[in-house]
Amino acid sequence: MRRISIFLAVMVWVLALVQAQPTTVKLAVLRYNGGGNWYNNPHSLHNLAVFCNKNLGTNISPEYATVDVGSPEIFNYPFVHITGNGNIEFSQQEAENLRNYLISGGFLEISDSYGLDPYIRREMKKVFPELDFVELPYSHPIYHQKYDFPHGLPKIHRHDGKPPQGFGIIYKGRLVVFYDYECDLGDGWEDPQVYHDPPQKHLEALKMGANIISYAFTH
Repeated sequence: MRRISIFLAVMVWVLALVQAQPTTVKLAVLRYNGGGNWYNNPHSLHNLAVFCNKNLGTNISPEYATVDVGSPEIFNYPFVHITGNGNIEFSQQEAENLRNYLISGGFLEISDSYGLDPYIRREMKKVFPELDFVELPYSHPIYHQKYDFPHGLPKIHRHDGKPPQGFGIIYKGRLVVFYDYECDLGDGWEDPQVYHDPPQKHLEALKMGANIISYAFTH
């Protein structure tokens, strides 16, 4: 039943995108245990939805949901987002629930807001013990949707000064998880006055976010 639910949700979204039907889809942020600030950037998904509706012609609700990793409610949202700075922990039940969601058609976007990396890699191993994050080449379609990013992810925040990297988890040929590292798309989607991002950086983050949305629901 869960797999049917997420499959139907994705199909409804795709039909709304292609046929411009008035069906509204909601994005969701994942609430997790471990002490990390899952609630970081409370306006990010709102701003991304507004940008996509204006520039991609989508019909995404500006009001996103908050859902626990282990909740069956996750299957109501074809696109979920994790962010934060600190520790993150999945129970075995939560890891299994997230895995079932992803292999049933769901999509997870992870944005390291600085400090999440060692924890998210550890926890995603619980979700897909047989798979590793792989760096996506610049030629990957996710960088070439409506907006072209020939050099991969834009660099939004400095963090450790490393080049930004886009990693993915690929299950049976399908990209089910996209992870932006040393980039900070989530902060870039936030209201500009929060982090004092220049307008160009804010726009770059939203454009890349729109590419991820477009890719997630058309592949």
